[in-house]
Amino acid sequence: MIVACALVLIMTPALGFFYGGMANRKNIISTVFQSVICLGFMSIIWVAFGFSLCFGDDIGGIIGNPLTFFMFKGVTLKAAAAGTPLNILAPTVPMMIFAMFQLKFAIITPALITGSFAQRVKFSGYLVFIFLFFVVIYAPICHMTWHPDGILFKYGILDFAGGTVVHMSAGFAALAGALFMGPRTESERTHEFANVPYVIIGTGLLWFGWFGFNAGSAIGVNAKAANAFATTNTAAAAAMVSWVLVDAMRGNKISSIGACIGAVVGLVAITPACGFVNVGESIAIGAIAAAVSNMA
Repeated sequence: MIVACALVLIMTPALGFFYGGMANRKNIISTVFQSVICLGFMSIIWVAFGFSLCFGDDIGGIIGNPLTFFMFKGVTLKAAAAGTPLNILAPTVPMMIFAMFQLKFAIITPALITGSFAQRVKFSGYLVFIFLFFVVIYAPICHMTWHPDGILFKYGILDFAGGTVVHMSAGFAALAGALFMGPRTESERTHEFANVPYVIIGTGLLWFGWFGFNAGSAIGVNAKAANAFATTNTAAAAAMVSWVLVDAMRGNKISSIGACIGAVVGLVAITPACGFVNVGESIAIGAIAAAVSNMA
């Protein structure tokens, strides 16, 4: 689990490289930094009350009590006591490791959104956005989906590694941000990419870190972790190939940027199902997701 934490941690600066490489030259540093700042900003929020909002004592099936683990009070180096909600989620893992693993999800989620308004927001406004997004959007969805007393958990929602909690919340927030900001100008849409090798490096590191993201969500070395590892890699590969083939069939030039975007699409698409589907099914998930995303 500690290795999984480290792998997921790598994903946030990797995301900065991925987005930063596609920005224009004058905005590359600010775009990368929008991802990196989440490492510090969200870590403090998480320790203070964020973990409690997500996994603290249930309040109405929607949110956790912010005082349950305030300043990590009661987050011990032992597994949670039998019969408690955290014991259901992580019966053999120390609470501290589980909390730090979940932190990495909270860190990368607001960073994922930055691609929709890259180069278009002030840094101070972005920090306010991170805080409000976590409190109003991320924490309630996380609690409802993953906490055993959450209303979506009780309803039977299956989200193995963050498809709902991370990617849907980030995706809808990104869409809202793009709609709020309005269409980009012609120059914003047609600028030259600042550094394509950054995009390729970011993709490779995201793919690498995603094994911790998905396989680590099995909370142990077990069959589900092995299955998640295999389906994650296969879906990403299928999506990369699918994106390139769709580009070719549409008469577009095959590009490294397209291949990289395709791979990330596959990683996102397989995340909620990686522990529940087989390798063959992961090929279909990755290929279909990339084809639809390419055409959209």
